Amino acid sequence: MISVIGLDELRAARLSLKGTVGLVPTMGYLHEGHLSLIRRAKAECDHVAVSIFVNPTQFGANEDLSKYPRDLERDLSLIEPLGVDLVWNPTPEIMYPTGYQTWVEVEAMTRPLEGAMRPTHFKGVTTVVAKLFNAIQPHKAYFGQKDAQQVAVIRQMVWDLNFPLEVVVCPTMREADGLAMSSRNKYLEGEDRKAAVVLFQALNAAKEAYQGGERDAEMLRSRMKNVLEAEPRAQIQYVSCADYNTLEELEVIKGKALLSMAVLLGKTRLIDNFVLE
Repeated sequence: MISVIGLDELRAARLSLKGTVGLVPTMGYLHEGHLSLIRRAKAECDHVAVSIFVNPTQFGANEDLSKYPRDLERDLSLIEPLGVDLVWNPTPEIMYPTGYQTWVEVEAMTRPLEGAMRPTHFKGVTTVVAKLFNAIQPHKAYFGQKDAQQVAVIRQMVWDLNFPLEVVVCPTMREADGLAMSSRNKYLEGEDRKAAVVLFQALNAAKEAYQGGERDAEMLRSRMKNVLEAEPRAQIQYVSCADYNTLEELEVIKGKALLSMAVLLGKTRLIDNFVLE
């Protein structure tokens, strides 16, 4: 496994990889969700590259950039046994040198949901992912369904900018009680961790109603809200029942739809989603 920091090192290492390359972009502090993406990439591609970069431009002014968990040594020890060929761990100065002024933005799709709560977030996400794609030149890029809006936005960017790669979306990995795996789960303590399962419960309540024949989107949103509001520790930021592709809120479900939510448990912000097909 080759681990590099600089762009020149990266380009030299990338040239040595013959055949197809799968990229797994991460912000580090890896968990089983990330490892499942690496295994999928390993199964489908000749080589696997992993980027580890806590991207400052996707954090808002009052968000947890300085507190975001980091442990590069631990991350490398987790991925080396999986047969990863290349790890790129650039510094912020490499990604955003002095005088940097170029941004990649997807418009309508970034405005609702996470975009409404975190107005500058996706500008940072799409810019850094575009830079990763340009630098590593993967044939496939692997993302988790847990970050559903991010997946939709990146898929749109790839389409709009004609990136010659495939975006592969992999299932959300969950803890035994249903909590979606996330690097931020380490912030959950005591009763907040116990209460965090309410997101999974709320999504399940709406899914069961859908499977029972309910197609009124507002009824499904109400189902989710009712479950969340029954947990006193949960502070709802949004619940959504939207079109899977456009992320526009639905009145009636007629095709593929996305149930999603953002909830605060103490100081920890959690997101989760289910896809209805």
